Amino acid sequence: MTEASRRPLIIGSGIAGLYVALRTRELGLRPTIVTKGRLEESNTRYAQGGIAAAIGPGDSPARHLEDTVRAGAGLVDRAAARILTHEAPRRIADLVRYGVPFDTVEGRISLGREAAHSRARILHAGGDATGLTIEETLKHRVLDQGIEARERTVLRALRPGRDGLVAVLSHENGQGLEFETERPVVLATGGAGSLYRESSNPSIATGEGVAIAFRGGALVTDMEFIQFHPTVFARPGAPRFLITEALRGEGAVLRNAAGERFLVRAHPDAELAPRDVVARAIRQELDRSGAPAVYLDATALPPDQLYARFPTITRFLATYGLDPARDLIPVAPMAHFMIGGVTTDVEGRTTVPSLYACGEVACTGVHGANRLASNSLLEGLVFGERVARHLLQPAPGGPPPPEHLVELPLPTGAGRSEPASGFDEVRATLWNDVGIIREASGLRSALTTFEEIGRVTEPSSSKEVASPLANAALTASLIARSALLRTESRGAHFRSDRPRTLPSWRVHVGVVVRLSDKRPPGSLPTRVKRRRTSSH
Repeated sequence: MTEASRRPLIIGSGIAGLYVALRTRELGLRPTIVTKGRLEESNTRYAQGGIAAAIGPGDSPARHLEDTVRAGAGLVDRAAARILTHEAPRRIADLVRYGVPFDTVEGRISLGREAAHSRARILHAGGDATGLTIEETLKHRVLDQGIEARERTVLRALRPGRDGLVAVLSHENGQGLEFETERPVVLATGGAGSLYRESSNPSIATGEGVAIAFRGGALVTDMEFIQFHPTVFARPGAPRFLITEALRGEGAVLRNAAGERFLVRAHPDAELAPRDVVARAIRQELDRSGAPAVYLDATALPPDQLYARFPTITRFLATYGLDPARDLIPVAPMAHFMIGGVTTDVEGRTTVPSLYACGEVACTGVHGANRLASNSLLEGLVFGERVARHLLQPAPGGPPPPEHLVELPLPTGAGRSEPASGFDEVRATLWNDVGIIREASGLRSALTTFEEIGRVTEPSSSKEVASPLANAALTASLIARSALLRTESRGAHFRSDRPRTLPSWRVHVGVVVRLSDKRPPGSLPTRVKRRRTSSH
C-alpha cells in the first residue's frame, strides 16, 4: 500500500463520512474529511425518527430484510439488503462503543415502531433527536482522534491522475486548492432534497456529489426515485420542520380539513403504510380539497408520553402556539431522501477506479423504489464499514451495469454565468414537474428548463470546473430524464399518465456519460442499452 493510498479523502460529514473517518483511523489509515458547511451540518443532524436494527425480542434480521424488500416495490437488491439488515446489530454496537446514548427503559434499549416495519425495531437517542445525537457524538469523537477536517470547503471536480484521483477543492472564499497526490476519494455528500422548493433537507443538500461523479465518468442509477416525507410542518412563513413518522408509530393519525381519516381508504395499514403511499394519498387529498395542509392528530396519546418521547417536536410547535397533546399539527409531504445516486457495489466501489461512495449519495439498490423508514442512517454505517475495510485492503472490481443503461454526452455551455434566479428556477421546476405525481409533458418541460440553464452555466471547456448552479441543473436533469424514461409507476415514482406497475419495468435505470459526443445540451441524444433483469 502506497503512502497516498493510506490517506483517503472523505467528502461529507454526515453519519457515513464521520463513521468512515473513524473506522479508517482505527484501521491505521490517515483520513481527511472535507465538508462544505460546518462539520456537524448534514442531513444526519435532522433525522428525528431513529435507526433500524433487529435487536429486540421476537425480531430477527430476516424479518427486517423482508420488510425492506416489501417496501422497495420489487426493486430491492436482495443481497445488499441482506448485508444491511444482518450487519445492523454490529454497527449499532459500534455506535454504543463510540458513546451514542440510545434511549433505554429499565436498562434495555427502547425500540419504537414506524411505518412498514412489522416489529418495533427503531432505536432513538434523545427522543426525537436521534440524528442530532449521533452527529454530535461522532463529531466529537473525530475531533478527539485528531482527524483532519476541512470545513467550508467544496469539492469542485474529480480528475484522473496517474494512479488514482485528483480532487479539485475550493474554500468558501473562492481560493482554489488542488490535491496533486493520488488519493482514494470517498463520496459521502448526502442527497439532493433541497433542490426541491419544498423540502425537509438543509440547504447544503444539493446533489453536487452526484453531478461531480457523473462528470467524472461514474455511473448513476435509480435517480427517478425521490422519497417525499409525508409529514413536514406546513404553515406559511414557518420553516419546513420534519414531524417524525414515529408519531404515527405511537398512534397519531392523519385527518383532512373535514376531520376525516382519509388514509383508511388508501391502504389497509392506513397511517402505517409505506411512505410513498402515504405521501401520494396526502398530495391527492390536498389537490382534491384545495387545502394547504392535512392534519396530524396526536391528541389521543398520553401527554406525558408525548412530551417525553418527542421533546424536539414539542418545543418547536410551542413556538407557534401549538401543543400536540391538544392541537392538530398542519403537515404536507415534501422532498426528503434521494433513493438513487452514484452506483456502487456492496464494498462501496463505483465504476471509477479509486472512487467510493456511501450513504445517501450512493445507490447499492438496497432501498429499491421506496426506502423503508429508518434504514438511511443504518445504510451509512453498514456500507461505510465496508468502504473502510476495502480502503485498507483494496481490490479491483465495481458494480455491474444496470438492466437499462442510458448514455448521454457531457453537456457544454457558454461559461460560468450564474443567473440570480437560477436555483429558484431549478427548485420550482422540480417541485412542479418532477414531484410526487408526474406526467410526460411536465417531465419534458422540466428537461427543457434544465437544459436552458445548462446552456448558460455549463463550462465551455472540460478544463474548467462546473459552478454550483450547473451541478444543480445537471442533477435535476438526471432525476427528470430517469423519470421520463421509466414509463410506469413504482414506489416513490408515480406517473399519472402511466399509473400501472409493469413487470417489464422491474429493472434499474442507469445513466453514464458518453464522452465521445460533445453536442450542446439542447439536442441531447439518448442511447439506450437494455438487458433482462436478474431476480430481486
